[in-house]
Amino acid sequence: MNPRETTTNPPSPSLLAIVGPTASGKTALAICVAERLGTEIVSADSMQFYRGMEIGTGAPTADELERIPHHFVGFLDPSEDFSAGKFETQAKALVRNLNRNGKTAVVAGGSGLYVSALIDGLFPGPAKDEAIRARLAGEAGELGAAPLYERLKSVDPDYANRIQPGDLRRIVRALEVHELTGSPLSHLHRRHRESVAPLDAVQVGLDYDREVLYARVNARVDAMLTAGLLDEVQSLLNHGYGEHIERLRSLGYREMAAHLRGECTLEEATELMKRNTRRYAKRQLTWFRGDERVQWLRVEADKPLETLADETIALLRP
Repeated sequence: MNPRETTTNPPSPSLLAIVGPTASGKTALAICVAERLGTEIVSADSMQFYRGMEIGTGAPTADELERIPHHFVGFLDPSEDFSAGKFETQAKALVRNLNRNGKTAVVAGGSGLYVSALIDGLFPGPAKDEAIRARLAGEAGELGAAPLYERLKSVDPDYANRIQPGDLRRIVRALEVHELTGSPLSHLHRRHRESVAPLDAVQVGLDYDREVLYARVNARVDAMLTAGLLDEVQSLLNHGYGEHIERLRSLGYREMAAHLRGECTLEEATELMKRNTRRYAKRQLTWFRGDERVQWLRVEADKPLETLADETIALLRP
């Protein structure tokens, strides 16, 4: 065999996923690692998919996008739908293309469902039942999402802990699947993972003391406001995206939109955003700690990014 032919074989692993809670520094680490590996980044942050929401989602800056090719960043209008299933199909094609060119893809993001979709594939589930959906939607319209979320917690606490309490679309789907199959969606996902061959992946999680992480969350919210988050939200509202902000359940945007509508003060909106983001970070940790394949790297305040990158890359080697 010609030795040159070996360079076209897929490397092992196919991808390196850098995961963890919001404000943990995934983007910076992914860029540093991708530069050293000479590869590209696949974003698995579902909110960074949307244009015009760069500040509030902590999306890579223009300079960072210049340094390293990124995929799935700012490629959708806020009015567009994009499912985890579509992400699975398109992201796997990107990963395979990078592998064919002798590169390990770097995946960065805190949306656990999308990381899982890429690595393990999605459990397809039963076909949707319009009657069940209409009934659940009617309940939500009359009483709000909270009672449905409480019902989900009673039948599938694992899945409920992994999604936002206001994520009506996922709440309804999980309750629908439970009615149709009699099984919690989290159990069906687990069975699916056990029955299919996942992509060859190394998953690295960033681990902080809880109080340090929460301080980073609070500081990040303050930095977003300084960077112009209010103006970004106002622009979205001016373009008619208020309904889509609600549908996307996007942290920061809903709180700041409420302030701009005169429903609360800026101080109240800021504190609510910080609280909701801390709660989201806790749910992210619950999701990723539920996957025993994630290898956690301890992050201390004085640990240089380059050292963290060295430790991450070392995990790629057997």
